[in-house]
Amino acid sequence: MTQYLDPEETSLMRDPRFGEAVRLFNAGEWYACHDGFEELWHETQGPCRRTLQGILQIAVAHHHLDRGNQRGAMVLLGEGLGRLQGAGAVQFNLALDPLRQAARDRLLALHENRSLESLPIPTLATVRADS
Repeated sequence: MTQYLDPEETSLMRDPRFGEAVRLFNAGEWYACHDGFEELWHETQGPCRRTLQGILQIAVAHHHLDRGNQRGAMVLLGEGLGRLQGAGAVQFNLALDPLRQAARDRLLALHENRSLESLPIPTLATVRADS
């Protein structure tokens, strides 16, 4: 069964900047990842824009965490989750449910003043196109 991809989504997935931004996200290079996703986000006008912004905000939240700004991290995690709320389980061949779950778990821990050490850092896992 073939999944229909929006032409804008297909274009973004083929853009080398997108692959690099995903790589940087998964490497925990939050600021550099932010730059890559933000550039693409500014160029995007369709339904993919909201998902890109959600991923971008989760990355920036982790940049804030690295700099000790828990309040900024909480705000951006919440906003990122809100932006990703309407997205499906998979977009850009990325599994969004594990990303949302990791971000939710970390946001809850921050609200409860718990340590994040035992919680996984969000990643952007690729889903095989033939799955």
